[in-house]
Order: sequence, then C-alpha cells, then structure tokens
Amino acid sequence: MSSGWNLTARLVAKHFSALGDKISGVIANFDPETATEADRDQLRSILQDSAQKLAKARADFAKEQKDVVDLKALIATDERALETLGARLAAGTISETTVTIFCDELEANKGRVAQEEQEAADAREFMGEFEEIVKQLSQQLADFDAAAKKALQALAAAEAQKDLQAARQARQEQLAGFKGVSNQSNALSALTRRAEQMSNEAAGMKIVTDIGQKPLDQAAEIAAIRRSVTEVGSGETALQRLQRLSGKA
Repeated sequence: MSSGWNLTARLVAKHFSALGDKISGVIANFDPETATEADRDQLRSILQDSAQKLAKARADFAKEQKDVVDLKALIATDERALETLGARLAAGTISETTVTIFCDELEANKGRVAQEEQEAADAREFMGEFEEIVKQLSQQLADFDAAAKKALQALAAAEAQKDLQAARQARQEQLAGFKGVSNQSNALSALTRRAEQMSNEAAGMKIVTDIGQKPLDQAAEIAAIRRSVTEVGSGETALQRLQRLSGKA
C-alpha cells in the first residue's frame, strides 16, 4: 500500500471540517417553518457515509497493522533459521544459491519494516480522522434534533398564543356588536323615529279632536240646563214632595 494515507486524511478532514461549519450554520439559523425532513435526512446520510468510511478505515488499519506484525514475525523466524542454514551450508546439504536467495529476502523484508510501519501509522491517523468526523457529525445531528425540538416547541407555543388572542378578539368584537345594536341598527333607528312620528301625529289628532269636542260638550251642557229648568217648572221637587207628604208644607 502507498504512503498517501496522511495526505488523504488531511484532505478528508478539511472537507468535512468545512461541511461541519456549514451544518453548524444551518443549526444556528434553524427555522422550523422552512426546515424540512430532507435537511435531517441529508445530515443523516452524510453521517452514515462517514460511518461506512470509518468502518473501512478501521479494516484498512487492521490489515496494515497485521502486515507489520506478520512481517516482523517472518523476519524473526528467518533470523532464527540463519544458524541452521549456516550449518547446512557448511555441511554441503544446501546450495549457496538457495542461501543467497534466503538472505536477499530477509534483507528485503527488513528494509520493508519502516515502510510498513509508516503505512500502518498513516492508516491509524486516517482512521482517527474519520472517528473524529463521525463524532462531530453525531453531535451535530443531536444538536440539529435538539434545535428542531426547541424551535418546534416555541412555534407551537406561539401558535397557541396566537389562537388564544384571536379567540379573545373575536369574543370582544361579538360583545361590541351586541352593545352597539341600539345605536348602530338602522332598522331600530327607523322604528324609533316612526314611533316618535306616530306619537306626534296622535298628539296632533287629540288636539284637533279636543277642539271639535268642546262645542259638543258645551251644547250638551246647555241642553242639560234647559232640561233641569223644564223639569222644575213642570212639577214639585223631591224636597217639596217630602214636605208635602209630611204635612209640613
């Protein structure tokens, strides 16, 4: 494996750092009326993708680490075999060519140790970068949910207050409408004016009637006087009759 882990890790960290700043800005400016479930889905998707990359980074690091361990174990085994090879070479039971090939491989393996250890270190750093990215994204998702919950609660409270004030205003307008009926109703005003007019007309008619009735009353009074005079002239009064009957006349 190449030694480009370090550069790749730096680039990935820079990319997700910028992304994290953007997400933090979204959380800071969170508006429940414009935010959608897609916002959270996008953040969740990024987190999921990062988690998968972290899983791969861990597997790659484990492989790189195992390569180092296996290489060192092979070198240790070959080093222990050197005495045996020397004895066999001296005894003529193995050729120099074989021993030479064995030694070349041992030296090559020893030369690879530093590179394998560096690749393992780079893989570890790369894995660490993604662990930090996943940690940050997990926190940002939690912050997003907390901000969404808080904002939605505030919005619900504001809407409830708005509904309450609207209901109060409606009741006030209804009461004001009933209180103003006597003054604001055109029909009632017309009826009042009609009653006043009829009252005035009735009063006028009474005056006229009274004027017409006066001569009639006077004539009736004169007639009554004449009848009384006639009755007195034609016979005795009740007093005179009493006196006559009592013998005192």
